[in-house]
Amino acid sequence: MIVQGGYPGHQPQVIAQILARILTEEHFEVEISDTLDVFLDAEKLARTDLIVPEWTTGELTPEQLGNFTNAVQKGTGIAGVHGMGDSFRCEIQYHAMVGGQFLAHPGDTGVTYTVHIADPNNPLVMGICDFTVTTEQWYMIIDPSIHVLTTTYFDRIKPPLIWRPVVMPVSWIKKYGEGRVYFNALGHSPEILLLPQVLTMVRRGLLWAAR
Repeated sequence: MIVQGGYPGHQPQVIAQILARILTEEHFEVEISDTLDVFLDAEKLARTDLIVPEWTTGELTPEQLGNFTNAVQKGTGIAGVHGMGDSFRCEIQYHAMVGGQFLAHPGDTGVTYTVHIADPNNPLVMGICDFTVTTEQWYMIIDPSIHVLTTTYFDRIKPPLIWRPVVMPVSWIKKYGEGRVYFNALGHSPEILLLPQVLTMVRRGLLWAAR
């Protein structure tokens, strides 16, 4: 289940189609929803193997949030890119499930930086070398229990937010109850998502997270 919408600058419909193509190639039956009301159907969510929230910002009702998080706790996977890490800003329970929340992207979209493979022996990134991208470099609030797959380095001091250089996770995996969670902060634009390294990581992440 891909749920698309929210901030239009992230081109959710285009990104959703790319993710749907990946999943279809991997023999999933894919449904795309453009409404958060899909989270009102608790039974459907419980039958779903993977939820892909291609949605930036927005708000969830208590019922929508409860059904969503309960489904993942019971084994439905959740995986996604970029906007998934900046959804439902007022919902701490959602942030706890995902493992992090966007805070800022100093330098906007024109930052060139290296994505470092932090765990090269992990199957989700094995065989991929460090690579350079020019896009948003996300500074995030992070759950320290996540298993970090890739990182970036903020060497530019940006007071008052960044007061010293810091290593920041870019992609990670974790568990939430019985459900598996995969997130990759890359994917601000289709061009970034379609980079071979990013596309390979995301494909593996989607498959890993699915029930």
